[in-house]
Amino acid sequence: MAQFQAAQADTVIAPSLLAADFARLAEAADAVEGAVDWLHVDVMDNHFVPNLTLGPPIVKSLKAATGIPLDCHLMIEDPARWAVGYAELGAYNVTFHAEASDDPVALAKDLRAAGSKAGLAIDRDTPVEDYLDLLPAFDTLLIMTIKAGFGGQQFLPAMLDKVRTARAHADAGHLELRIEVDGGIADDTVAAAAEAGADAFVAGTAVYGADDPAEAARRLRARADAARSPH
Repeated sequence: MAQFQAAQADTVIAPSLLAADFARLAEAADAVEGAVDWLHVDVMDNHFVPNLTLGPPIVKSLKAATGIPLDCHLMIEDPARWAVGYAELGAYNVTFHAEASDDPVALAKDLRAAGSKAGLAIDRDTPVEDYLDLLPAFDTLLIMTIKAGFGGQQFLPAMLDKVRTARAHADAGHLELRIEVDGGIADDTVAAAAEAGADAFVAGTAVYGADDPAEAARRLRARADAARSPH
């Protein structure tokens, strides 16, 4: 186990375009170029969650407009029908919700075959324990630290118990698994999430609500790195 921990994955900062100006998404990507690792694209269908946001045409345009890897978070019904299309458009990571999928492992295989990483998302009220045995099939586990569907909500510290549980399970099984947290991640919450075992951090308002989004992202990275460093 010590060998696995020594090869700790680098921190990933993934600003959420949900908090950006939808009329200027290419500019939003440019504003964080060189300071972030992924761009988090929240896809909502007004069925799985009560909001409607971005879809395949926007992802296709973003892929052409930026070299930053796209992290597509599908808050949609019937991901088996739609998810592979995002991989085929060039998304780096495609994450779908466990609550919406009848066969998460099969869909993960389809996503990888289409060229993307596969992510599994767990909403606020879903126990992570129900899905621990599926984690070897995935590259990323996204744990919502708010209720999925809207940006700008307050971080829920109780969700970090899920992060701790998942990280302990991943370490015990020597899994190469990203644990991503999404919701209320900001200067005053990122360290706690990192200490719990997260290594990828979605931040919307904390980045795009700042005067200097790139500097805000760098500050989040520094705080996460400090919290993840061996003490």
